[in-house]
Amino acid sequence: MRVSADVTGPPVGPAPPPPPANTAAGRWRDLRKRILSAALMAPAALLCVWLGAEAWTALMAAAAALLAWEWVRLCGFSTRRLPGSAVPVAVLAAGAFAVEAQWLPAVALLCAGALVAGAMAEPPRFRGGLPGTWLAFGVLYIGLACVALIHLRGDATAGRVNVLFLFLTVWASDIGAYAAGRWLGGPKLAPSVSPSKTWAGAAGGLLSAVAVGGAAAYVMASAAGTPAPTVGRVLLVAGAIGLLAQVGDFFESWIKRRFQVKDSSSLIPGHGGLLDRLDGVLAAAPAAAALGVLLGPGEALWR
Repeated sequence: MRVSADVTGPPVGPAPPPPPANTAAGRWRDLRKRILSAALMAPAALLCVWLGAEAWTALMAAAAALLAWEWVRLCGFSTRRLPGSAVPVAVLAAGAFAVEAQWLPAVALLCAGALVAGAMAEPPRFRGGLPGTWLAFGVLYIGLACVALIHLRGDATAGRVNVLFLFLTVWASDIGAYAAGRWLGGPKLAPSVSPSKTWAGAAGGLLSAVAVGGAAAYVMASAAGTPAPTVGRVLLVAGAIGLLAQVGDFFESWIKRRFQVKDSSSLIPGHGGLLDRLDGVLAAAPAAAALGVLLGPGEALWR
């Protein structure tokens, strides 16, 4: 028997408006999408960290290509032709040098790629009339973080624990800031940059980073049979990574305001783009890699 369309079709009339942002339902309305997206992304990243440098390098190559595509797109160019194509080419080529532990050529190539992209860019084509230096900046912004992550995981002794420590701390900062900000609310931290961020969220993110980073360091040190980390040092390193993650988050928010967009792309449901998800990692990874260089090969970041 055929059922008429007026029985099975959608109800007549406009859809109900979304709940206000200041209500409980409004504050948490994007939580389900965030959980679903994180449930897909986090296990893939952790699996590649665990499998080894080869799997991690493959993941970095894919991430670098997507990050470069988003950045070039934000600037109003295409990765299919110059000057936009200079961004992914320079970043991926620098990553290839990093895999071979050729750090100086990798950084030099990033600088050269930034110069080429900036010199070839035509400012009038940029969204919002932004100068050509933005396209060049993307080469360094994305490239240095990717080279740093390859360097961290490339350490045969401490690579796995260092990357895990970095990601767990950054994720804890992100989750803690989101939960505390949505739950407690309160005064805005920098409404002209990011209207949704609060002082409570910043404090919650920092406390979460310190707690999770400290716990992760103790668990991994115990599992490896190495001496327990010094409390003050591990809390200092975890806190510094948490702060850098929040700085990266704010910086990404400021960039999006300059480009007059809400998200870097719609690549990840509930999260926007990959730049939106990895803003904290992009800021914290170079500092973590620099700390690893200072400590020397085979040393955990919290030692």
